[in-house]
Amino acid sequence: MDALDFVDEELQGLEQRGVFRWLRCMEGPHGPVMTVDGRRAIVLASSNYLGLSTHPRVVNAASAAAARYGCSVGASRLIAGNHDLYGDLEARLAGLKGTEAALVFSTGYMANLGVLTALAGPEDVVFSDALNHASIIDGIRLSRAAVAVFPHNDVAALEDLLRAHRARRRIVIVDGVFSMDGDVAPLSDLLTVARRWGALLVVDDAHGTGTLGPGGAGALAACGLAGAADVEVGTLGKALGSFGAFVAGPRKLIRLLINKARSFIFTCGLPPSALAASSAALDVLRDEPGLPFRLVGNARLVRERLHDAGFDLAPSTTHILPVHVGDSRRTMDFCERLLEAGVFAQGIRHPTVPEGMERLRVTPMATHTREQLETACRTIVAVGRALGLPGPATADRGRPTAAGGRR
Repeated sequence: MDALDFVDEELQGLEQRGVFRWLRCMEGPHGPVMTVDGRRAIVLASSNYLGLSTHPRVVNAASAAAARYGCSVGASRLIAGNHDLYGDLEARLAGLKGTEAALVFSTGYMANLGVLTALAGPEDVVFSDALNHASIIDGIRLSRAAVAVFPHNDVAALEDLLRAHRARRRIVIVDGVFSMDGDVAPLSDLLTVARRWGALLVVDDAHGTGTLGPGGAGALAACGLAGAADVEVGTLGKALGSFGAFVAGPRKLIRLLINKARSFIFTCGLPPSALAASSAALDVLRDEPGLPFRLVGNARLVRERLHDAGFDLAPSTTHILPVHVGDSRRTMDFCERLLEAGVFAQGIRHPTVPEGMERLRVTPMATHTREQLETACRTIVAVGRALGLPGPATADRGRPTAAGGRR
């Protein structure tokens, strides 16, 4: 008997449930139009929201850094990998977020693991929104803290849980912008409740950084709360068009993470090209303030066209637009037929979203033209109608009350 026979069984099970995944081949620069699995398509599936990954200033900065410094820093940052480019980038990220300091991590996933395992332990309780990202859920598990999950964006329920749970340390953690639904956490109310009960507030603003608030400073800044959370996590690999992530907060917090965050301590530093690209992206964000506004305008256009056609996009208020389908196989049929017609919007299924909440995740970019978006919307409507979509809107989708793997 082959010791790996169970793998065949598991793969068959995934296929039977309609949740088997595969890797697509994306060809060409990452932009509004690409070749996807051999087909030329308008891309509505990217988190390169501002198009900065192909901006000439960002590309030139990455190229110059690679030519000058090489392709790797060659070590973890605490050994020999703390390149001089880090200091400038971290200071500028702290300035963007209105905090004393910032610390760059290799990925957003590792940043959330590092924050939660450094701040929480078995004597603590983490209060987590039901729709938080998978990296938050895994960080809580690794921290060995108790977890209290509150219904999505339900501040009253959170306060009830804070009242009921005593602990050495209590930590409230939420996404700033929820990556599959496109809604924004009620950050002002969350901050008020956290302060009332002496809890830390951690905000993962991966999808708000660069897209929301004055100068693209993020979801907290959009609420007039720049720097108000105890900890803010952001990414360099979405709106900023590069690679990596960061944590922003008080200087003493950053010192603690350097000493306790295992996902920071035990990993190689970012290549100089990524650091230089991120700094250049911040330059572009400063010098081209219209980019986030173009993103907002493009998202508004797509929202209006799809809403007018009867598609359910709730609860989105941002550039992330969930086109609800509600069935795994039908969702992927929709996705594949769209690709055949020249539009790529990825189907999202369980466990990324709860069963019954499957959808296309539609994400326009600031660099899409109006013509491209009008064409894409007409295509989505036509293909959807051929599949019997949109169906009747559902007033209550049964939001989950236990943490799942969001992305």
